[in-house]
Amino acid sequence: MDTNNGSSTTDFILLGFSDRPQLERIISGLVFIFYIVTLVGNTTIILVSYLDAQLHTPMYFFLSNLSFLDLCYATSIVPQMLVNLWGPSRSITYGGCVLQFFFALDLGAAECLLLAVMAYDRYAAVCQPLHYTVIMHPQLCQKMVLTAWLGGLGSALILCSLTLKLPRCGHREMDTFYCEMPALIKMACVYSKVMEIVVFALGVVFLLAPISLILISYGFITQAVVRIKSEARWRKVLNTCGSHLTIVTLFYGTVIYMYMKPQNSTSQDEGKFLSLFYTIITPTLNPLIYTLRNKDVKNAVKRIMCVGKWSAKS
Repeated sequence: MDTNNGSSTTDFILLGFSDRPQLERIISGLVFIFYIVTLVGNTTIILVSYLDAQLHTPMYFFLSNLSFLDLCYATSIVPQMLVNLWGPSRSITYGGCVLQFFFALDLGAAECLLLAVMAYDRYAAVCQPLHYTVIMHPQLCQKMVLTAWLGGLGSALILCSLTLKLPRCGHREMDTFYCEMPALIKMACVYSKVMEIVVFALGVVFLLAPISLILISYGFITQAVVRIKSEARWRKVLNTCGSHLTIVTLFYGTVIYMYMKPQNSTSQDEGKFLSLFYTIITPTLNPLIYTLRNKDVKNAVKRIMCVGKWSAKS
């Protein structure tokens, strides 16, 4: 980067809640617990979906990708966050900040698209049950997931290149826990109309458009559920769709509020807590919501454990 415009490759200082050490100790403990649950929960979903043949369906293929995405997303942020919270230094290298910023954008945007794909899968399963296997064939599922991953990569490349070009005039301190776009934009000493337009346009593509498609899908699903006469099937549909809708509400609600509002309208403390929510809490809740509300996953875990016990005895 050009050092003359203040965008030098020096370390950054992540302030977090450094002015409230008691609060930081509580937050660091909670973040550590949530991270462990995220690792265990999402790894369990990936392994169970792979090992149990009955879960080799489009729904669990997408769920496995979501779990892998959440694992990568949390791991790109939490370890560095804990190092800063527990250690004497709150700095992060320029290269580390760029990598963290890039992967957070990439994985976050990919999750936005993947949740929309999962909503379409639920629509096909509920509204077109007789044609579901034809509609959601493996090649289409793979292409949809690949599109989500590549879409996230493309948006990250665009936003990273534009954000890192903004002159910072020597500013090094970010009033946040990790390197994220709102904090980096606030560090800039100039206003960029181009940056604002690009952020809004990508926000429409990766936030407003997917949530609109999800709401439309669930509108059709609601109509189909009303016509279901079997109480058992009605409950199963409600559980699977309810799990997905819960995740959608938690994730999109906080991200849209954080990224689609004017940056100056969000207070510093509010922004910190919101960033904690969609980077730490949501990846933790994903496996809990899907497993605790899903009999298929719980039965698959029991089957795998029984097979493991039988193998150990023999």
